[in-house]
Amino acid sequence: MDWGERRERFRAILSGNRCVHPASVYDAISARIAEDLGFEIGMFSGSVGSMAVLGAPDLVVLTLSEFAGQAYRICRAGNLALLVDADHGYGNALNVRRTVEELETSGICAMSIEDTVLPRPYGPSGKPSLGSLEEGVGKMRAALSARQDKRLVIAGRTSALAIAGIDEAVARARAYEAAGVDAMFLAGGVTAEAIEAVAAAIRIPIITGGGASGPLGDREWLAAHRVRVALQTHAPFSAAVQAVYNTLKALRDGVQPADLTGIASAELMRQVTRDTQYRQWTRDFLGGE
Repeated sequence: MDWGERRERFRAILSGNRCVHPASVYDAISARIAEDLGFEIGMFSGSVGSMAVLGAPDLVVLTLSEFAGQAYRICRAGNLALLVDADHGYGNALNVRRTVEELETSGICAMSIEDTVLPRPYGPSGKPSLGSLEEGVGKMRAALSARQDKRLVIAGRTSALAIAGIDEAVARARAYEAAGVDAMFLAGGVTAEAIEAVAAAIRIPIITGGGASGPLGDREWLAAHRVRVALQTHAPFSAAVQAVYNTLKALRDGVQPADLTGIASAELMRQVTRDTQYRQWTRDFLGGE
C-alpha cells in the first residue's frame, strides 16, 4: 500500500500553525470511527496496545511484532494518519533501527522514541528513571538512519519533566533536536511553564501527552507555543471495556437481547464495517449480492 499521502498530511499539521487533538484508537473499527468523525490524526499508544492485544497493563510486555501488527491493522482499515508510541524502541539503538523498519512498513505516519529506562529493571525501587543523554541521542540517530521514507516523522520523547525537572527536559530537547528529530514529545509532568521553556529552547514542533484544563486545554495557547499535537486521554478504550462489561453482565443477569441498551444501530455497524463497499465488491467480482 502507498502510505505517502497520509504522511504528507501529518507533516502538514506539524508545519502548520494549529494544534490538533488526535483520536486514541486501538483497532480497525475505532480507527474508522475516528476517521468518520473527522479526526485528522489517530494515536496508538503502547499502553492501549498492551491492553488491546494482551489484556495486560502497561508494563512493556508487548513485543514489537505484536505492536507493529496491530498498527498495520489500524492503518489498512482506512486513511487516518497514525501516530504511535514506540516506547523505548524495544531495546538499544540497534533495536530502535528494527523498530523503525517494522513500524514504517506497517503504514504509520509518525512515531516517538522515548528515553525512559524500560522495561522496569530489577530492584525494589520501581521508580521510573532516565537513560543517559548520550544513549538517548544514539537512539534518535539510529531511528533517523533506519527511516527509508523521509516523510515518516520521528519524534524524540522524554519523560524528563516528571523525573528530573524542566532543565533536564530542555537539555534533552535541545540534544534530540540537534540529532535531527522532526518533533519533540513531552510526556508526563507537562505544565504551561515547561512548555514555555521547551518552546523557547528549540525550533521543532512539540507534541504533548495528557489532557488538562487551563492553558494546557487551550488549543490556541498551545498552538502559539508550537504545540502541534496535544493528546487528550485514552478514554475510548476504557469506554469500550465498560460497554462490553455492561452488555455481558446484563446478558448473564438474564436481560433479553432485545432489551439491551447502548447497542450500536444496524446503520452504524454497516458504516464502520464498510458494508456498502463490500456489497459493491460482491456485485463487481462475485456476480451478485
